[in-house]
Amino acid sequence: MRMEQVDETLERIRREVARTPDGVLAFDGDGTLWSGDVGDDLFLALLEHGGVRPEARVALERLGALHGVEAHPDAVTLARGLFAAFEAGRLPEKDTYEMMAWVFAGWHADEVRGFAHDVVARKGVAGRIHPEALRVVEWARGQGVDCYVVSASPRAVVEAAVREVGLTAEFVLACTPREENGRLLTSVFDPVPYGPGKVSCLRQRTDRPLCAAFGDNVFDLDLLAAARVPVAIRPKPRLRERASELPALVQLQPETA
Repeated sequence: MRMEQVDETLERIRREVARTPDGVLAFDGDGTLWSGDVGDDLFLALLEHGGVRPEARVALERLGALHGVEAHPDAVTLARGLFAAFEAGRLPEKDTYEMMAWVFAGWHADEVRGFAHDVVARKGVAGRIHPEALRVVEWARGQGVDCYVVSASPRAVVEAAVREVGLTAEFVLACTPREENGRLLTSVFDPVPYGPGKVSCLRQRTDRPLCAAFGDNVFDLDLLAAARVPVAIRPKPRLRERASELPALVQLQPETA
């Protein structure tokens, strides 16, 4: 991947926007707009809080049985075992991201939003924003270009996190648990914004031209490939390994605050 300065990238995006003024930008969240993973932050905070409710227990046991994770009478301990299996590569990423959203089953949606807002504040997400990504978002906002955030993390925590870059919940596409009477269930809406699902989610929301997309990991590759200007921000090794599949992909030069 060729390294590109932010001003160079913005100039190329500006030309695309001039060609199609109704175009949009799309960003991954974790690792792209900010360092770290707010989905992990939320999930681990839930476990520390001891907040896994009985409504989630059967689904956790079912997921564990599918992937060889030992059952445990304590739901929090079982959830920790599932997360350890994910970190060891034994629990598929997509299943893990879904779990992190539906593990709040039994909580009221407003409770989850409040909890997520507190996690974002306590974990200092405001200080984890990548300056080069923020520059692009601020440029787009100044030009009236809509910016979507397409993330596999739970919707509540992504909505809380994007406020730190000046975006609003209406432009968030994230893993969203189903609800009944305002309380979360142990299932999520399809498609899950992971891999090809990122493009599917975006296209369900808008058919406007995708002028540019930004990501950091291999499961952002489909979203990046759908954009006229594909840009990697602080790419992880798995994306670097497959960067040759997308010759137009460039890496944005990291900046400091």
